[in-house]
Amino acid sequence: MVAKPSMKTILVTGGAGFIGSAVVRMLIARGDCHVVNLDKLTYAANLDSLTEAAGDPNYHFQQGDICDAELVKSLLAVHRPQAIMHLAAESHVDRSIDGPGAFVQTNIVGTYTLLEAAQDYWQGLPSQQRDAFRFLHVSTDEVFGSLPAQSRFNEDTAYRPNSPYAASKASADFLARAWHRTYGLPVIISNCSNNYGPFQFPEKLIPLMIIKALKSEALPVYGKGDNVRDWLYVYDHVRALLTVLERGAPGESYNIGGGCELTNLEVVRKLCQCLDQMVPGSGHKPHEGLIAFVQDRPGHDFRYAMDASKIKRELAWAPEENFESGLAQTVSWYLDNRWWWEKIMSRQYSGQRLGLGAKA
Repeated sequence: MVAKPSMKTILVTGGAGFIGSAVVRMLIARGDCHVVNLDKLTYAANLDSLTEAAGDPNYHFQQGDICDAELVKSLLAVHRPQAIMHLAAESHVDRSIDGPGAFVQTNIVGTYTLLEAAQDYWQGLPSQQRDAFRFLHVSTDEVFGSLPAQSRFNEDTAYRPNSPYAASKASADFLARAWHRTYGLPVIISNCSNNYGPFQFPEKLIPLMIIKALKSEALPVYGKGDNVRDWLYVYDHVRALLTVLERGAPGESYNIGGGCELTNLEVVRKLCQCLDQMVPGSGHKPHEGLIAFVQDRPGHDFRYAMDASKIKRELAWAPEENFESGLAQTVSWYLDNRWWWEKIMSRQYSGQRLGLGAKA
């Protein structure tokens, strides 16, 4: 379906993934734009995360690869978007250690292909539409590498990626920046801290721990559990992305963080405390008794933390959830939506350890 002339159209890449599906759900709920979702439907994508949007007349889904230049050009020509939100990516560090090739292809080659198509499309727009067009490239804090104590990543921090995933995203960031500086494409870059929330694929720390605890399995914590991350509730991130898209300046980058620094062990302990309260009949209370320390991830960055003062100061965004409130909502969602993750665990991923350094 093509949008009505009065409605804004946004092309979202990776809109069936964790963050992308949250973007699509929020845009459709707003009711003020037409959303075109381009997603390859790899293992972590899930159309079950988009049942709220699927029947909406302002939503269009297209299965396909961002590396397919002809498909991307066709979507741009048919739907005529005023903005592209680029979230399509291979995103799991552990999987990048085992099989880096897919990360190079999707995150680097795919971003290049999308930028080229967007550049051609943008140059062909009338001047007023060219001025209004935006390309939002969504990235990660992992491009900056590991932090010493007491400092935070800001928008001027040098890139020092340490995993194949981080290196592929850093490369994509540099391409996006170059297409703005060299060709004038109105690109904005965002870098976010660790996301969590409903509909997250269960290979990631928080959903994996919830599900393993509910299945009475050991909760594997890497190393000593003292690696530090800054946690951001996914819907706070989506609000930030829409704010950046609508009010951010082309050529600028914006760090998005939740201001919730915790060690991995602290995260798992807080999660166990939530389960103690929300699953009173569990035979594993306190759930902390399920924690088991395992071999650390190769090249595991010790600490990430974001300085989000720029987006707060210039665009008036701030997170609405703290870690405790966001975690409680997340645990509650996984308890209430077993149908969603049980289907994944039975078909796509059973909770096995990844990222031990044996490349596929």
